[in-house]
Amino acid sequence: MSNYRRARMRGGTYFFTVNLRNRHSDLLVREIHLLRAVVQSVKHRRPFHIDAWVVLPEHMHCLWTLPPGDDDFAMRWRSIKFAFSKRLADTESRTEAQRTRGERGIWQRRYWEHLIRDDLDYQRHFDYIHINPVKHGHVRRVCDWPYSSFHRAVRDGIYPADWAGDGLADDDVRWGE
Repeated sequence: MSNYRRARMRGGTYFFTVNLRNRHSDLLVREIHLLRAVVQSVKHRRPFHIDAWVVLPEHMHCLWTLPPGDDDFAMRWRSIKFAFSKRLADTESRTEAQRTRGERGIWQRRYWEHLIRDDLDYQRHFDYIHINPVKHGHVRRVCDWPYSSFHRAVRDGIYPADWAGDGLADDDVRWGE
């Protein structure tokens, strides 16, 4: 096992990418109501602020700010993944190791996390989250993707409704997955 170390800052803001194991699935948007309910339940028990979030068919990106004195995002993700999986029929394929550990085969085991360093880093990740449905070809305009905090950002005056125009040129996307 690798000696993977996560950056920790109490009250920090983090960018996350969380993937399904099956990268061809549409489970997250098909079960969006369940995902939202699970996130709200976890958020109620262990508060955090959702700065931005986009849910795509097989992965999601988000920015969270944790409460002062708290750096335990791992427990929150564990709770979200567990509660979401528990409420779904057990139909997915699993490896022998997953069966032995009693794990479901829905999620990739790990997730990507990045501690936000400054205002520019925050803005880049905030924009990346909202442009992602266009980047992956799900829609031509950011405003057309329903599973995004973009709509809240428009209501809050952060973005104009036509932010990012009518899609992206290939060189407009500078961040990878």
